Amino acid sequence: MNVMFQKVAMLGLGLIGSSLCLAMRKHGLAQNIVGYAKTPETRQVALEIGLVDQVYATAAEAVCGADLVIMCVPVGACGQLAQEIGPHLSPGAILTDVGSVKGTIVRDCASFVPQGVHFVPGHPIAGTEQSGPRSGFAELFENRWCILTPLAGGDAAATAKLEAFWQACGSNTELMTPDHHDLVLAITSHLPHLIAYTTVATASDLESVTDTEVIKYSASGFRDFTRIAASDPTMWRDVFLNNKEAVLEMLGRFTEELAVLQRAVRWGDGETLFNLFTRAREARRNIIAAGQDTASPDFGRVQKKS
Repeated sequence: MNVMFQKVAMLGLGLIGSSLCLAMRKHGLAQNIVGYAKTPETRQVALEIGLVDQVYATAAEAVCGADLVIMCVPVGACGQLAQEIGPHLSPGAILTDVGSVKGTIVRDCASFVPQGVHFVPGHPIAGTEQSGPRSGFAELFENRWCILTPLAGGDAAATAKLEAFWQACGSNTELMTPDHHDLVLAITSHLPHLIAYTTVATASDLESVTDTEVIKYSASGFRDFTRIAASDPTMWRDVFLNNKEAVLEMLGRFTEELAVLQRAVRWGDGETLFNLFTRAREARRNIIAAGQDTASPDFGRVQKKS
């Protein structure tokens, strides 16, 4: 057992929060894990399946005496949550989050963090389309990346300890500025989700194709889009509203590339199509080579549970 923290407060017990609880249990990283969830149902399930040792109806109660506090709520809710827990955070504690947008988190939360508490925003790039306390599994973070965006002038030892925590959960870690993180994630995560939501919505709006046909004849590409589009609507609404500058920049670039493809298809320009498809295919090979996916067929991908 390698206990890194005496008391960890998990504020939010959805996919990421529940998976972190299970990962900490698996690797023995916390002496005591407590949780906060808004609904009585979630709190009951969290105790029933052993995610936490205690669970509270208010975040303020949960963070008392914790040396690590992790905000696992939608990006748009973090500012209010930080305001609520600020007066109750213990000196020397590390406060972090798991949000997919970092600039907004810094803007909305930093002013509520008391002096002596170390605020190190973070983002584990891991997830599935599932949500809720029963969706978690300890292996979610293994061989995935967690990006930390420490504030200028922040405590280096606290950042190093949080890095070690994520590495103990199985993740690779990287440090970035909040703005650079948001630009990178706009193209690697946010834009693909926006395209997936739009594609699925377009299919459902087609008057010449019935819902039954869309489901019955779904090819693997469309099925992957529906998997992405099944992600939590609240979380992704907040992502797009809070990273709109970077998303709009990437959407503009995508629109320009789409116009090139449209012209190539219209005018039968096979060379342009072939060259672009070849370049895109190489990106897939690089992702597999980096260990971020496998080349195995994934018709109905099954997530390993702990």
